[in-house]
Amino acid sequence: MLHGWIILDKPVGLGSTTAVSAIKRLLRESGEPKTKVGHGGTLDPLASGVLPIALGEATKLAGRMLGATKAYDFTIAFGTETDTLDGEGQVIATSNVRPTMADVAAVLGRFTGPISQIPPAFSALKIDGQRAYNRARAGETVAITARDVTVHSLAIRHPELDSGSISPPLQPNQEWMLKQVQHDELNVVALSATVSKGTYIRSLARDIARALGTVGHVAMLRRTRAGPFTLAEAKTLDFLDGAAKARTLDGAVLPLQAALDDIPALPVTPDQARLLRHGQMLFGFPASPGLALAMDGDVPVALVEQSGDGLKVVRGFNL
Repeated sequence: MLHGWIILDKPVGLGSTTAVSAIKRLLRESGEPKTKVGHGGTLDPLASGVLPIALGEATKLAGRMLGATKAYDFTIAFGTETDTLDGEGQVIATSNVRPTMADVAAVLGRFTGPISQIPPAFSALKIDGQRAYNRARAGETVAITARDVTVHSLAIRHPELDSGSISPPLQPNQEWMLKQVQHDELNVVALSATVSKGTYIRSLARDIARALGTVGHVAMLRRTRAGPFTLAEAKTLDFLDGAAKARTLDGAVLPLQAALDDIPALPVTPDQARLLRHGQMLFGFPASPGLALAMDGDVPVALVEQSGDGLKVVRGFNL
C-alpha cells in the first residue's frame, strides 16, 4: 500500500473532491491496493495549481497541510465585481475607474502583514451548519464575519518583466519598461501573494480593487505552493494517467515525511519504535522540546513531542 503524497497540478474546472476521486481511479488502474485518499486543502474549481493529495498514513497529516502557508499567482480584472468574486459569478457592481500600475503599487502595503478580511459568500465556510455557498446559491443573504489573516508578501507581476515582479532591484531594460507601463490605465493586473491559513485571494482582490476606487474580481488564480510543496513537484493528470497505465504510479508518490520538512527527525531504536507504535511514552529520552518525527531508520514511526513527563506520541503511523 502506498503511503505518501501525490502533488497534483490541478487543472481549472476540477474541484478538490473530484480530484481525489480521479486519484483513486488512477490508483485502481495502476493495480495498487485500496487505500485511503484525501486532499491537503481545498482549491477552487476555477483555480489551478498545487493540490497535495495524501495517500494512506499521510492522510493523518492532511490537517497540518490545511494550516500551511500557501502562495498564489493571480490577476485582478478591474471594472466589474461579481457575487462570487471571480469570473463565473453574476455582476453586482461596475466602475469606469481604472488604476495605473503606480496606483496598484501604492496600495499593496495596506494589504501586507496582518489584515482583516471578509471571506466570500460563495465559500466552503459553514454558517449554522451549512456551507456558505449553498446558502448563497439558494438566494440567501449570507452574513460572514471578518477574520484575521496574514499576507506574508504581495507583489506585482508583469509578463514583460523577466524577473516576474516589479519590486526592486530591476535590470536597466526593466526600469525602462516599467516607466512605460506604470502610468497606463489597467484593465487587469497580475500579482503574486504568499498568505496564511484562511486567506481568500478572491477577497483580497475585491479589497485591493475597492482601495483603488474601483471594483474588480479574480480573473485567474494559480496556487504555486502549499506548505513545502511547489509546482516543481506537481504532476498533471495526463502525466499521472500515463504512469497509471504503465503501472509506475508509485514513482510519482513523495514520502510521507515530505510534508514535515520543518520538523526535525529523531532517530529511535526498534525497541523504542515498538513502544511508540503502541502509544507509550518514552522516559529519560534526550530530545529538544517541541515536535519531532521519530524515525526507525528510514521508516516514520510517529510525530512526538518532548514534555516534562517524557516523549509522548502526538500522531502515530502504522508503517
